Amino acid sequence: MRNDRNVARALLDRQGRTYAEEAGIRLADRPGPLYQLLVLATLLSTRIRAGVALAAARELFKAGYRTPQAMEAASWQDRVDALGRGHYRRYDERTATMLGTGARLCLDRWHGDLRRMHREADGERTALRRLLTEFPGIGPTGADIFLREAQTVWPDVRPYADRRTLAGAKQLGLPANPDGLAGLVGDADFGRLASALVRVALGEESAGEVSRTGAAR
Repeated sequence: MRNDRNVARALLDRQGRTYAEEAGIRLADRPGPLYQLLVLATLLSTRIRAGVALAAARELFKAGYRTPQAMEAASWQDRVDALGRGHYRRYDERTATMLGTGARLCLDRWHGDLRRMHREADGERTALRRLLTEFPGIGPTGADIFLREAQTVWPDVRPYADRRTLAGAKQLGLPANPDGLAGLVGDADFGRLASALVRVALGEESAGEVSRTGAAR
């Protein structure tokens, strides 16, 4: 008889990094890393391959744009150039504008600290999603991406499983609901599991290979 916990563990062994980690973000409940996650969510929200969005995020951060102050201070052309180095060319000009506008909003509304947004929402998911969608380029999908990753440092948001996470769970025959998935791993691993399931949904990981590895345990 198949053990769902073994399948979940096999997936974590194969795809155990969050998208934030892959982008070089040392996620913590601090202003800088949370802003970097907002930038990543903005980039991942467009209709572009996740790998390209991750490369663009790394280029922006390499250029020093790790805070809203630095992002706003950069020229529009500097932001375009950084995005281009990450091959984020189809949406580079529009995204460069959104990143500058979003940085100013972060400074004006939250004084550069998204923990203030978390406190205002009292950790309530619906309120957080609404506040996140006020940022240019962050729609419902972007808000889901942000919260899916942020749950590793905002425990009151956990377990957060967005549409793509649940689609990946269905492909693996795992529980297609947040609480059911949370029962397969410890709290500390749920954010990693959610990201790994997204990779299954996007075809970046083989559901068949994961299932076979889990069954062999």
